[in-house]
Amino acid sequence: MGRKVNEDLAKERWSCGIKSDEFTAWWYGGWDKVAEKRKYESILKHPEVQHDIPLHYLSHKEMYEEKVRQSTEVLKKVKELREADMNPDEYNDFLGKMEILGMLGTSSPIEVHFSMFIPTIMSQATEEQQKKWLKRALRGEIIGTYAQTEMGHGTFIRGLQTTATYDEKSQEFILNSPQISAFKFWPGGLGHTANCAIVMAQLIIRGERQGIFPFFVQIRDENTHMPLRGVKVGDIGAKMGLKSTNNGFLGFTNHRIPRENMLMKNAQVLEDGTFVKAPMSVLTYGTMVFVRVMIVRDMSNRLAQAATIATRYSAVRKQSPINPDEPEPQILDHVTQQNKIFPQLAKSVIFKLAADLIIDIYNSVNSDLARGKHDRLPELHALSCALKAISSTDAVAGVEICRLSCGGHGYLECSGFPTLLGFVAAAYTYEGENTVLLLQTARFLMKAAKDPDLSPTVAFLKRYPDYKIKKRWDGSIGGMIEAFEAVAAAKIRIAAESVEQRIREGKKPGTAANLSSIELVAAADAHCRAFILRAGAESMEKVSKSVSPALAGVLKDLLELYAVDAAKKALGDLLCFTTITEGDIGQLQKRLEDVLARLRPNAVAIVDGFDFPDEVLKSALGAYDGNVYERIYEDAMKSPLNYEPVNASFHKYLKPFTKGNSKL
Repeated sequence: MGRKVNEDLAKERWSCGIKSDEFTAWWYGGWDKVAEKRKYESILKHPEVQHDIPLHYLSHKEMYEEKVRQSTEVLKKVKELREADMNPDEYNDFLGKMEILGMLGTSSPIEVHFSMFIPTIMSQATEEQQKKWLKRALRGEIIGTYAQTEMGHGTFIRGLQTTATYDEKSQEFILNSPQISAFKFWPGGLGHTANCAIVMAQLIIRGERQGIFPFFVQIRDENTHMPLRGVKVGDIGAKMGLKSTNNGFLGFTNHRIPRENMLMKNAQVLEDGTFVKAPMSVLTYGTMVFVRVMIVRDMSNRLAQAATIATRYSAVRKQSPINPDEPEPQILDHVTQQNKIFPQLAKSVIFKLAADLIIDIYNSVNSDLARGKHDRLPELHALSCALKAISSTDAVAGVEICRLSCGGHGYLECSGFPTLLGFVAAAYTYEGENTVLLLQTARFLMKAAKDPDLSPTVAFLKRYPDYKIKKRWDGSIGGMIEAFEAVAAAKIRIAAESVEQRIREGKKPGTAANLSSIELVAAADAHCRAFILRAGAESMEKVSKSVSPALAGVLKDLLELYAVDAAKKALGDLLCFTTITEGDIGQLQKRLEDVLARLRPNAVAIVDGFDFPDEVLKSALGAYDGNVYERIYEDAMKSPLNYEPVNASFHKYLKPFTKGNSKL
């Protein structure tokens, strides 16, 4: 809009101690990647991809149609920036960029095509199948989704009820939804956007169930877009968030697909009905692991967006004199405000470092799988489950804290917080409900309790063989990492002992685990938080050697804040399993206040370093120019209710009511 930048926000930028551009280069992995990012983001400035009316003023149907229009315009322009067809080997990197840049927005009906449909074909289809479908999908000649969750079953994948029965005579699979609870429910883009789907279904051969496997299923005609025979499909309706994602339902009645449409890279069904098992059953769920890994990175990104909005707003908003004889300060000067926002900044940075590490592990395990090695897959599965659960849990809390830190204006749609909160709240549940995921991690940890050599990430169990011996408290970052690992080791051993005790009492293993599930979840949570802190600290040590001393100092302050904030929240556990004292707790409080004060001068520089353009942030409170009140007013004036000075309801209802009362 070419507005002058708010004076208070400009002053923050002049007086900071770090260069936000250097932070940006570090955050995105180098100036070449920043340049490419900004090249793609320039698409969002084109008039064709802008919304004439803010989405929150549109109906459910209008919002969906507008997002389809915008998404296709964005993708057309993305294609123009690429000189050739995308190489599948480049896809993960490309997807990461699209996700981070928010190119399709948080609720595009085409997003699942990129994040799940294509990755599943890449990881689960044979070379012959990829030749048939992958290039068409990459070019956008077909639009797909990933249909796993059903009305009656979600995270418990083995309970899915959709069936794919093999017919040896026709060499086809017959898809059916035996009852309404078997209808696929929730897949993004399924409602009216996708014409194909990867459908997870119970494979039945000669009356026997073989397990859950993926099938490539065309659900709509490519030319007319009408549902095919035996397919019932539509939109699931209004939701708390992700309002234009076009989440859909899908039911089958004797819908036939060729045998070749089962994705057969890992498990196969031969022409005569012979079933060939996958080397490991978890290979079938490779897409889920990939998506959970990507969610960790995305939660870091969403927290950074929320913190950006809250920080910029807090630099502009003035309220409540600290001393009665002084003018109203920026609310960012209130220590309580810093204590709300700055820990979210720290979490976004530490989650990014943990996400980078788990992505490296994912890529390494994928390389191992290509060579037939599967030994690290259980570790990756356990880590991806726990990190997805913890990062999304903390993101939900963090976005809400940032929203609340902006007072009443944070309640406005134009603040950007309702959209952000709806997105991260959905992440708590999709691709595995968080409690169930932590229980899956705990299952791995119970094996680790008996064999600490199972993987490097549980090696700390060897250092803490007895949870009754308290770990000596050392307030250094290294000492806090060891303290968190001691807590994790203790909780893992307590949970294992609880399960074993109940089995000794005659309980079945499943019943014993259920009765001990509170301890199991606590063990998985503690293990993950210890992993995040160690991953963040070790990565930060490497980062600090490659950036300027000023930026290194700020990044170390963010690590310090993350560690101290985590320790204060875990005082009960630390008191139980370490020698922390009342004096140590007082020192933690002092360190918290000191690190908040050190970060205060650089807060705006940090969020500027995240480099979110206004077109991605979509917030009147968090815009780069800081013209908060002007933007709030402009958004209000775009409300359809303000198109005319007197609404028709006045003459139809209010006037007859008020005039009628005068006659009483």
